Amino acid sequence: MLVGAYFWGVLSDSYGRRISLLGVAALTAIAAFLSSFSPNYVSLVLTRMVVGIGLGGGHVYSSWFLEFVPVHNRGIWMSIKTTGTTLGTVLEALLVWLVLPRMGWRWLLAISSVPCFAAFGLYFLTVESPRYLYANSKIADVHNILKRVAVVNKRELPPGNLISDCITELDEESNSTADDAPLLSSKKKETSVLLPGLQSLFSLLSPSTLRATLLIWVIYSANAFLYYGVVLLTSELSSGESQCATSGSHSYDETNSSLYENVFVVSLAELPGVVLAAIFVDKIGRRNSMLLMYLCSFILVLPLMFYPNEVLKVCLLFGARMFIIGGYTLAGIYCPEIYPTSIRSTGAGVATAVARISSMISPFVSVGLVSSCHQAVAVGIFEFVIIFSATCVFFFAVETKGKELNDNVSTNN
Repeated sequence: MLVGAYFWGVLSDSYGRRISLLGVAALTAIAAFLSSFSPNYVSLVLTRMVVGIGLGGGHVYSSWFLEFVPVHNRGIWMSIKTTGTTLGTVLEALLVWLVLPRMGWRWLLAISSVPCFAAFGLYFLTVESPRYLYANSKIADVHNILKRVAVVNKRELPPGNLISDCITELDEESNSTADDAPLLSSKKKETSVLLPGLQSLFSLLSPSTLRATLLIWVIYSANAFLYYGVVLLTSELSSGESQCATSGSHSYDETNSSLYENVFVVSLAELPGVVLAAIFVDKIGRRNSMLLMYLCSFILVLPLMFYPNEVLKVCLLFGARMFIIGGYTLAGIYCPEIYPTSIRSTGAGVATAVARISSMISPFVSVGLVSSCHQAVAVGIFEFVIIFSATCVFFFAVETKGKELNDNVSTNN
């Protein structure tokens, strides 16, 4: 995912959302299905790595969807969009519970690849983002898509003509220095084709976006660390012999039914978490909503330091995962909103890639420390991350609630 997140982001901003979505779905589906036939461990790891590269492009869908949603209810629709991911998580937990103990991991991987093939087929029905086409001066294509949208919604297009800001700027330059205009146009085009990745990355670190970029990297990293930490804690604390307060050993039992039951129950917490995000995002804003989610997460994670009983433990993990996924959803809404169209997918992709690093660190805390009977230390680390990420939210300069999306870096605040 670390590689895929950045690659798909650059591809999406340079060559279009739709082609990236098709590539993501095709690569993920094929690699996921082939992994079920892996003859040995090495081939399994390699095929799952390719699956990760494909899944690393999931943020492209958020950028594509965001660019179709009107500003007045953008937050709630972005939250509703997230329910697809949440339902997939719950479905996968159910499959693990029902399939893995009875049919084995090969059938689990094969069945899990089916939705990927379905997504690949559905992406053929999508259209390119008109906002992306507009930012790239493809005005005729924009008009054709808007006419299709109007037909579907049984509306009439408003009167007037679409004019690209990029074309206007080039026309002004052409009038002042006609001899230099072809050279300027050619140079810009060459840079965008030869070095699209570096150009987008430099734009992310430009003075107008640097502060937001660094803060969103921290928030994304913290959310990934907390989310995967709670997921792994659920498995670790439900393994039957992980109660270090009463037993000094730890083992994993593949036939332990309570493990699968607890994982499934706690995964259901993501549904109310997304609902909460949808309720608050357009009422109190993105930043205040994230702070609320962090506060509730902090309160619910804290008692896990003290080895609670089984029922209370599951309830705490359920609540913590509910608010952590709520915060994750809100960050996923806020991130593409703060970037202009020209680097929106790359910005979300780089943030996702940075977050994968903390995802890889998370098991050393949630599994390594807990299995070695340092559960209080692990929970303390999670609490520190929550406080630190909540502090970073205060430094965001822009509240995107009710704000129009920007198309160019120069107009981004």
